[in-house]
Amino acid sequence: MLSQADLKIRAGNLLLLCVLSAAALGIAALLASARLQANESLLFAGMGTFLGAVLPYSFASYRRTKRFRKFEELFPEAIDTLARAVRAGHAFTTALELIANEISEPVATEFRKLFEEQKFGLPVRDALLNLTERMPLVDVKFFVTAVMLQRETGGNLAEILDNLSYLIRERFKIMRQVRVYTAQGRLTMMLLMGLPPIIVVSMLILNPSFIQPLFVDPIGHVLVVVGLTLQTFGYFVIRKTIQIQV
Repeated sequence: MLSQADLKIRAGNLLLLCVLSAAALGIAALLASARLQANESLLFAGMGTFLGAVLPYSFASYRRTKRFRKFEELFPEAIDTLARAVRAGHAFTTALELIANEISEPVATEFRKLFEEQKFGLPVRDALLNLTERMPLVDVKFFVTAVMLQRETGGNLAEILDNLSYLIRERFKIMRQVRVYTAQGRLTMMLLMGLPPIIVVSMLILNPSFIQPLFVDPIGHVLVVVGLTLQTFGYFVIRKTIQIQV
């Protein structure tokens, strides 16, 4: 995941960052809630520790998703460049170098790795399969499958690439329409996850005695667990509903 996110750190360093971040936010939350009762202060410290533990991993996951989306946006342009180069008489491997030099990141980096792998003796088929491992995207798998079939069975590679580029662009249009249709569901999911914590924190600041039974009474503990369980269940149900594969 770290290489896919283009982060120059090792997995052990990421784990260390998670531990340090958890300790720092846990201590900060404990100090910030020092005026509250002991159980409330421990609750805030636990929440801070959990948030700190997942923060570095969430950042790496966000960088990975953002890089994948950028790659998907530029990928049709890379395929068009490859098709023009092949139509102009360049070899397929030479056309890969043109993409690495002319297309923006992150496409340039991935195709440069693809070009260098086959340049240093790795079979083109294996180099293409390595590309699908680094960028496990549907469009990349379509591209690799089309190229490998053409190299094995023959055919007009430029025409195949033109059709593939058109297919990817049409798929993007449908995906944008789906995002418009599911906008209300995404807003509902954000409100579902964000509103309860905001209300709890606001009540702890404005009127602590009103919400204090949730943390000191056994029935309040049960209600908190039930509420968190239902909220988590609702989140996954809405997420499953709005995730439409194109």
